Amino acid sequence: MPELPHNRPVPRAHNGLKVEHRDKKGNVGVFEFGQIPVSAELQHAFARWFSVKCAPGGGWDSLKSSKSMWFYLLAFGRFCAGQESPPEKLEDLTPALWSRWRMRRPESIYGYHQVASLGGFLRKQAELSEATRSAMAKRIPAVGTKETALAPDEFQEVRAAARRIFRSAHLRIQSNTAHLHQWRAGAFEPQTRDWLVGESLEALAQTGYVPHIIRNNGQKRTLPQYVTALGGSGAQWTWKRLFLSRAEAYALSVLLVVEFGLNATVVSGMRTPRAISDGGSDEFPTYRMELEKPRRGAGRHFETRNATDSGADAPGRIITQALEATSHARAFVTAADSSLGFLLVWRNSLPGPRNLSPVTPFSIGLTKNAADCWLNETGLTGAPLRRMRKTVNALHRREPGQNSQETHDSVYVLPEPQVQEASVPIIAKGAESALAHAQQAVLRAQLLAVSGEAGGQETPTADCSDYENSPFSAPGMGCNASFLMCTACPNARIHPKHHPRLAYLHRSIASLRSVLEEQIWAKEWGSPFMRLEDLKARLSDVVWSEALAKVSSADKEVVGRLLEGKFDL
Repeated sequence: MPELPHNRPVPRAHNGLKVEHRDKKGNVGVFEFGQIPVSAELQHAFARWFSVKCAPGGGWDSLKSSKSMWFYLLAFGRFCAGQESPPEKLEDLTPALWSRWRMRRPESIYGYHQVASLGGFLRKQAELSEATRSAMAKRIPAVGTKETALAPDEFQEVRAAARRIFRSAHLRIQSNTAHLHQWRAGAFEPQTRDWLVGESLEALAQTGYVPHIIRNNGQKRTLPQYVTALGGSGAQWTWKRLFLSRAEAYALSVLLVVEFGLNATVVSGMRTPRAISDGGSDEFPTYRMELEKPRRGAGRHFETRNATDSGADAPGRIITQALEATSHARAFVTAADSSLGFLLVWRNSLPGPRNLSPVTPFSIGLTKNAADCWLNETGLTGAPLRRMRKTVNALHRREPGQNSQETHDSVYVLPEPQVQEASVPIIAKGAESALAHAQQAVLRAQLLAVSGEAGGQETPTADCSDYENSPFSAPGMGCNASFLMCTACPNARIHPKHHPRLAYLHRSIASLRSVLEEQIWAKEWGSPFMRLEDLKARLSDVVWSEALAKVSSADKEVVGRLLEGKFDL
């Protein structure tokens, strides 16, 4: 048999009803399908399909995935057991049964996942009828979430709490690591306090525990001389000297989300970043982060990002500190299993038989109760990772974070109240800009090379080819706009006979600028003036100068009446 990736064994099914799942982090779960209250045939079918998904390459790389599906199957089994005629065989799983199950799910995000996830799992099994699989594939409307981004003060509060907790842990581990290096170098006299502390740290790095004895009840008791040297037997005096706690690992996760906009699953499963530059005297260390994000349905998203530690505010600084804070825990875990090269490794405070980690007393990634530990330590309310990610990507980075642009816009940006509120002045400004552009003085009249070429009704500024259908009035009602608007009308025709009068109008409007307040002039005369400026640019300075030289007294009289408003209808 070829070697399996990450040394992961094929899940074992005992008597066809017990399935073991070892995920890529080495965590092991055992699922007893005899507990599902359905017939033996259905129990075996569920267990068989389940074991395929748990196998390497089957699709479930995380124990969280198999646990979720186990609870969905358990709930479905209880539903089946409550029917008047409970299904006994695979063919009894009919479209009608599935529809009843679907209709009885709560109208919540949990109910949506029960139907969508369980349907996706079951409908891939060829043993079911085509009709049943089609019913399970029927699209269901997604349940919207009311989750919003953190308000600015909430964001600062969460980030400050995470920085405070992780910085304290990092400095603690950094200091004790330096002490351990000194001990290994023989810097302390044997049996002195510093030497005993160093010996304790060596034992801690090698075994996960300070020197101890095991009592008859199985509990570990730190040896008295080390208790005295360390200052106590509690976690803060013993294993916390070299390892992060659950809450501290969560704080580190918050900071990674703040810096890079990652989601909790990606942070939890992040492989240890590797340096692609050595950070010597002439350069800063640059780390390559290999990120993997599970996606609903087939496929996964793989991405690499580089982060350089060029100073306290650089993105790579949190990577440097994370590597230092987790160095001893990671070394211990990878020594036990080289495939477990994950960044987020921490010391479990109560390792025991219920600890699912493959390397006791350490755990990998974020566990279900990590947020509770964080909340207890900070006094904050609400686990922040999902809201933090939305805050960072929608309001700070303002770009997709391992999402398509469509998902980023539809899920993260458009529904967010803060984005909507911030968009109001932007939209208003855009509307004003669009209006200004619509009113902008751009010549829209048609220029003709020969006088009277197109004919039409003559006006004081141009010829009109369709007086009855003006863009400034209702169709068929005739134009009632000012004659100054002719240059903005596509029905207008300007030929060389009009050039002198329009050139003189342009100069006359410019002269008004010296006698009127700028705001009044811009409002009353700015647009006609700019349209004439556009006309001048199109005709050229030479033609314009020749036109001014041909201005007649009649042109001056017409322009005077236009400026006085005597030609307005």
